Amino acid sequence: MCDVSLGTIRNLMIGKGYRKLAPILGFFEVLIWIVVVSQVMKNLDNIACYFAWAAGFATGTYVGLFIEGKIALGLQLVRVFIQNNSEDLIDELVKANHGVTVVNAHGAKAPVKMIYLIVKRKYVQEVIELIDQKNPSAFFTVEDIKSVRSGVFREGSDPSAIGKWLGIK
Repeated sequence: MCDVSLGTIRNLMIGKGYRKLAPILGFFEVLIWIVVVSQVMKNLDNIACYFAWAAGFATGTYVGLFIEGKIALGLQLVRVFIQNNSEDLIDELVKANHGVTVVNAHGAKAPVKMIYLIVKRKYVQEVIELIDQKNPSAFFTVEDIKSVRSGVFREGSDPSAIGKWLGIK
């Protein structure tokens, strides 16, 4: 379970650009794997070892994703398309200290405002709730961002400062 949990988090960190922390997790992942495999190999006649291995693998995947969801590493781009009444949402997003970029555009049937925000993953649900509150008919997308250079972020959440402080970006 620990081996697969570490592996899941390691893979997610590689994808998000945390290239210095991933090998450290990989070291402990393989160390655990070697210990567990040696135990299974000593007990090849015990079918319970096979089921324990499979259950540990499945549980480890779940636990790894759960942990990664809780620490919510990374940035996401939230793109909102609104046909009308965009000012209330924009004001609320600015009040919540999110960096907001607004672009006038033309949608399939009418003029729209496109609102762009780059936020830490832990704030995405808050942004979605604001969208639903202020303009439930708004169309929005959310996608991962690997890195940013600069911008306006919530106080204390500048991703470049965090990466430099941890020494892992």
